[in-house]
Amino acid sequence: MLKPSRVVLAAGLLCSSLVQALDYRIETVTEGLEHPWSLAFLPGGKMLVTERVGRLRLIERDGSLAPAPVDGVPEGFIAAQAGLMEVAVDPEFASNQFIYLSYAYGSADANNTRLARGRLVDGQLRDVQVLFSAQPAKAGAAHYGGRIAFLPDNTLVLTLGDGFDLREQAQDLGNHIGKTVRLNRDGSVPADNPLVGQAGAAAEIYSLGHRNVQGIVHDAQSGRLYSHEHGPRGGDELNLIEPGKNYGWPLITFGIDYTGARISPYTGLPGLEQPLLHWSPSVAPSSLTLYRGALFPEWQGDLFASTLAERSVRRIRLKDGMLAGEEVLFEELEERIRDVRAGPEGALYLLTDSPEGRLLRVLPAGS
Repeated sequence: MLKPSRVVLAAGLLCSSLVQALDYRIETVTEGLEHPWSLAFLPGGKMLVTERVGRLRLIERDGSLAPAPVDGVPEGFIAAQAGLMEVAVDPEFASNQFIYLSYAYGSADANNTRLARGRLVDGQLRDVQVLFSAQPAKAGAAHYGGRIAFLPDNTLVLTLGDGFDLREQAQDLGNHIGKTVRLNRDGSVPADNPLVGQAGAAAEIYSLGHRNVQGIVHDAQSGRLYSHEHGPRGGDELNLIEPGKNYGWPLITFGIDYTGARISPYTGLPGLEQPLLHWSPSVAPSSLTLYRGALFPEWQGDLFASTLAERSVRRIRLKDGMLAGEEVLFEELEERIRDVRAGPEGALYLLTDSPEGRLLRVLPAGS
């Protein structure tokens, strides 16, 4: 059956008429997940899913959920938006068995985002090491970032948030709030990070001026690093991330405060990066993937951003590295989508964000 979707014009306006999208079907792979947050694929067809409440779950090749959570996951701070976030499988997992977890650490009065690594052996996490803890610790339970992307030089980037109440700190080079950081995979600081050696600057910083980066993906073919972040009321952004660049929050924004107050009179200032696109009203983007599979040739090279408020997945069409429009997909599910991933076999996978969350797989209708 052909599924209806909405096409978005370059200016960000929705076409008023429905168009016929790709002929696809959506199947349920796994049920019974409590607020699933992140999906990762293991060699051989098994999958890992984090539940924000602090559990790491193993899904067998047939979609069955292992009855017991993976043992050895570090204890985190669980409240509101805080909890266990990303799971990422080391590119050399077949030889080293490393997986990476991001999670909130601390207490209600002093917490932030942490990155840890351990070996997944016989369904257990062993030799767990804390690689990085964002500083300073802050109060509250909002805006942690937490997404991970591996770069081809054996480093990784970790997204962070502004803690909601500390937005001005996103411009302070002396801390990790509202930043993206770049680390070697053992947690050490790469010698060529953009602020290494700069007095008073946190050496882990890769980019700054972010609000709450919930999606990041590296395109190996183009070498580009894309991320998106939540705005307040409006002003969600898709950005092209480059080392040392300042993405402006809260000095420039296309959004307004939740009270209706103006955060900044500026949408642009010299020396601050402009987003590739922004969404107003807010769609609440929650993850980002790049499609290079064979099952959907029309999607080749496009970005996909899951959303919470819009309850959709945005297909962001790219042509020769330039934006070529958007399409709103999977609204028929009427569910908050927390994660979207391109699977190794070319399917698209979705995690629904609810107390009874599901792992879904999108396939061509005739497959």
